[in-house]
Amino acid sequence: MGFVFGVVVGIVVGLGIIVGFVRCENARAAQRSQLATTIAAFARMTVEDSRKILPPQFYPSWVVFSSSQKLSFLLSTRTFYNSSSQIRSWTHAVAASELIKTSVEPILEQYRPVILASLKFSKFTLGTVAPQFTGVSIIEDGGDGVTMELEMQWDGNPSIILDIKTLLGVALPVQVKNIGFTGVFRLIFKPLVDEFPGFGALSYSLRQKKKLDFTLKVIGGDISAIPGLYDAIEGAIRDAVEDSITWPVRKVVPILPGDYSDLELKPVGILEVKLVQAKELTNKDIIGKSDPYAVVYIRPLRDRMKKSKTINNDLNPIWNEHFEFVVEDVSTQHITVKVYDSEGLQSSELIGCAQLRLDELQPGKVKDVWLKLVKDLEIQRDNKNRGQVHLELLYCPYGMENSFTNPFAPNYSMTSLEKVLKNATKGMESNGNENAATPKKKEVIIRGVLSVTVISAEDLPATDFMGKSDPFVVLTLKKAETKNKTRVVNDSLNPVWNQTFDFVVEDGLHDMLIVEVWDHDTFGKDYMGRCILTLTRVILEGEYRERFELDGGKSGYLNLHLKWMPQPIFRDA
Repeated sequence: MGFVFGVVVGIVVGLGIIVGFVRCENARAAQRSQLATTIAAFARMTVEDSRKILPPQFYPSWVVFSSSQKLSFLLSTRTFYNSSSQIRSWTHAVAASELIKTSVEPILEQYRPVILASLKFSKFTLGTVAPQFTGVSIIEDGGDGVTMELEMQWDGNPSIILDIKTLLGVALPVQVKNIGFTGVFRLIFKPLVDEFPGFGALSYSLRQKKKLDFTLKVIGGDISAIPGLYDAIEGAIRDAVEDSITWPVRKVVPILPGDYSDLELKPVGILEVKLVQAKELTNKDIIGKSDPYAVVYIRPLRDRMKKSKTINNDLNPIWNEHFEFVVEDVSTQHITVKVYDSEGLQSSELIGCAQLRLDELQPGKVKDVWLKLVKDLEIQRDNKNRGQVHLELLYCPYGMENSFTNPFAPNYSMTSLEKVLKNATKGMESNGNENAATPKKKEVIIRGVLSVTVISAEDLPATDFMGKSDPFVVLTLKKAETKNKTRVVNDSLNPVWNQTFDFVVEDGLHDMLIVEVWDHDTFGKDYMGRCILTLTRVILEGEYRERFELDGGKSGYLNLHLKWMPQPIFRDA
C-alpha cells in the first residue's frame, strides 16, 4: 500500500514539475519574443525619433550623434570590392601617382633635414589596392557651395623609394613600407553655377588625419647605422603631408573658366597667446620633481610650433611667455598645448596636452582660460589628474583694426623716440646687408600705471584653532619686483579691505601681477592661496572688476578692481 502511494505521489510530483517547466519555458519564450520585437523597433528608430523621446540634456556624455552616414550598402556589395571594380576605381593610379609626386616633392625638399643634401623620389606608385570609403557626410555651405566629407581607410601596397644623399655624398635608397592611413577627406564644390557640371571648381583637402603609419627601410642596408636619420626623414615626411594637403590647406582644381583665388588658403587673423602658468602637474621624475616646458601650436609644423623655456624642479611652473600665431580658418582650427618633462639629452616625456577651438574666442576680447591636461587629445575621457595649464588668448581678425586695437601690434602706442630708433635700426639693417634686408618684429614696450584695488575676499579657509583667520594680501609685480600689502583683518573668513595700490609698469605686456593671500600669525604666516594675472586685459579694456578663485588653497575667492592709466607724458597725443 505504501509503495503504491509513493508511486502515485511521485507521478503527480513529476507531472507537476514537467508542467511547471513547460509553462516557465513558454513564459521565457514570450519574453524573448517581446524583447526581440522591442529591439527591432529600436533598430528601426531614427535619430529624430530618439531626440523626440529623450531630450539631449538627458543623454550620457558618451552618446554622440554622428553626422556621418555609414556606407554599409557599399561594404555589403560584393561587386564593389571585386578585382574588376578595383581596377575601374583605380584606373588612373599612374596619373595620380605622378600628380602626387610632383606636388609633394618640392614640399619634401623644403622640409629636408639639414643632415641631408637632397631628398627626392626615385620611384612613386600607389599600387593596386584601392582605398575603402566607410562614411560620408554633407555640410551646408550657405547655398554657395556643397561640402562633402568622406571617411577613408587605406592599407595599400604602394612602391615608394626615396633617393637620399647625405652631405658626405653617400647615396641611400630608402623604401617607405607598411603604409596605413585612416582619415577624412573634404571635397568642396564651389561656386555652384547653372552650367554643367553644376560647379565652377573643386577643392580637396585632408580634413582630419586620424592615423598615418609607415616604416622606413634602407634597401640593402640598415637605416639605424646613421644616428638620427630615421627620425629626421620621418619628421620631414609628416611635415610635408601636413603642409601640402592637411586642412586648412586645400588644392583648388578649376572645372570651368574663372577666377577662384578666393577659394585658396589665406590668413584671416592673428592669435596672441600668453602662456601664463600650469598647476598640479604629474611628477614624472623618481628623484625630485618634473622639469616642465610647453609646446604651443595651431598647425603642427616645426617652423610654426613655439616652445617655452624649461622650469626646473617645479610642478606649478610660471612661464609668462607670449607667442603669436597666424589663423587660417577660425571655424575648424584649435590652439593646442602639450606639456613635457625635460629629460636633458634623452627624449622628453609627455605630461599632458589640451586644446581649445578658436571659434570659442570673441574677436578683440581677452579670454582667460584654464585647460585640463589629458593623455591623448583623441580620447578626452581621462579621469587621471595630470594638471592644468593657464592661457590668455586674444584673437584679432584682419580687417577689423578700426573696431579694436591689438596691444601686441608693433606700432601700438609708440613714443617719438621709439619711432625714430625703430626707423634708424631698420635703415642700418638694410644698409648692412642689402641682399638680405628682412624686417624684424620689434618688441612692443607699453608703460603706464596699474591701479589695483583689493576689495574683499570670500570663503577663506580657517587656519586658526578658533575656526577663524587673520588674512592679509601681498601684491607683487613680477618683472619690476615691486611689492605692496594690505592691512591685516583679524578673525574673519570674509575680510573687506578696500585698499588701492599703484604700480609703475615699464613693460605691461610682459609683466604680471601675483596676488597672494596669507594668514597672519604671531610667529609667522600661513599660505592661503594666490591668483596670477597678466596685464593684457586691463591694457586693452582700461579697467575691469573680477572675482578670482584662489589657487593652491583649500577654498576662497578674491575680489579685485584693476585700472590702467598710460603715461601721457611719454606718449604722443
